[in-house]
Amino acid sequence: MEIRPILSAMLRNKTAPLLIAAQVALTLAIVCNALYIIQDRLATAARPSGADEANVSEIRFYPHRAIADVRGMQLRDLEAIRAVPGVVAAAWTNQIPLGRSGWSVGPVVTSTEQGESPLATSVAQYFTPDSIIDTFGLTLVDGRDFQPGDYIESDPAKDRNAPSVAIITQAMARQLWPDEASVLGKTMYLGGPDSPPVEVIGVVERLQTPWGNLGEAAEYSLILPVRYLDPFTRYSVRTEPGKHGQVMAEVEKVLLANSSDRVLLGRRTLAEARDQRYAGERLMAGLLIAVTVFLLLITASGIVGMASLWVNQRRKQIGVRRAIGARKADILRYFLVENLMITTAGIAAGIALAVALNNVLVAELDLPRLPVAYLGATMVAMWVLGLLAVLGPAWRAAAVPPAIATRTA
Repeated sequence: MEIRPILSAMLRNKTAPLLIAAQVALTLAIVCNALYIIQDRLATAARPSGADEANVSEIRFYPHRAIADVRGMQLRDLEAIRAVPGVVAAAWTNQIPLGRSGWSVGPVVTSTEQGESPLATSVAQYFTPDSIIDTFGLTLVDGRDFQPGDYIESDPAKDRNAPSVAIITQAMARQLWPDEASVLGKTMYLGGPDSPPVEVIGVVERLQTPWGNLGEAAEYSLILPVRYLDPFTRYSVRTEPGKHGQVMAEVEKVLLANSSDRVLLGRRTLAEARDQRYAGERLMAGLLIAVTVFLLLITASGIVGMASLWVNQRRKQIGVRRAIGARKADILRYFLVENLMITTAGIAAGIALAVALNNVLVAELDLPRLPVAYLGATMVAMWVLGLLAVLGPAWRAAAVPPAIATRTA
């Protein structure tokens, strides 16, 4: 088929092809970036925290009167929790992964020389007088867990005692010592080079921060062996699989009976904490999916409407071509090729627009660059959408009988 007659016909009536091409370009630019943001948000929300989320809960209490013996209260509570059938491990913890609030420290450096070492600007610091590794179900990939001699006590009303050892995540180890195969025995300074040295004695595979930061910073976490004598209490409890709900109900009952000087603030699983933390990401993904589907429907409707209009305007031309021997396949191919040319022009403009829009998103939302694969997939999708949208009107055009030519002459 000659491309020149099709191009000549479009140039005589430029408005309709230009509108379709512009719609295709705008749809491609928006859909391509929307799909990438959807994938990025859902991938962020699906990142593993490192903990046994389905079987670990936090339970929190706040005192309504002064607690005379905070240490004794913590010890009694943990003894009572561990006595509940179905409890695997329990610990007093200052925060939980993806809990949305917690403690951080920064900068963390590896040298006392200012500006001479890699640093982690902000690191989540978990502390506990028990084993967080056992309680959260973390994976220890190097070194050891804390031993009794590692733990210290810190009373926020009296002192600020600092531990001398810590356990860090693999992500944090890579950030601070990128060229080291093992970081055991390495020294770091929490809060800057003027802080006391802390030795790394263990590395866990991953432990997300309470805030679920973007990128690898989501796993910049460390664990410190500190019994923090705060009357506000948060206990993390890991239970046997399949028994979590009933076991935690019994834990709650036991702790309420253990002391009348406090009120229950609530309890939740780590899976529920994840759902709450990433509710915004899932909402954004849902809205973008709706926008994407809407845009594709609008674009398809526009192509169908415009193609139908062209068919009606050219019924006499179609009938004449059929009368002089054109087959249905020739008429069908004419409209499909015409649509393919318009869609391709729109795609070319859409690619440039998509890259420009992505540059804005990279600058404003700190997103990675749009992969070429997304452009390629969206290009193919737009070609397929255009061909499918014009197929119905083109088929009806091909079905116009030759008698139409004489009837409308």
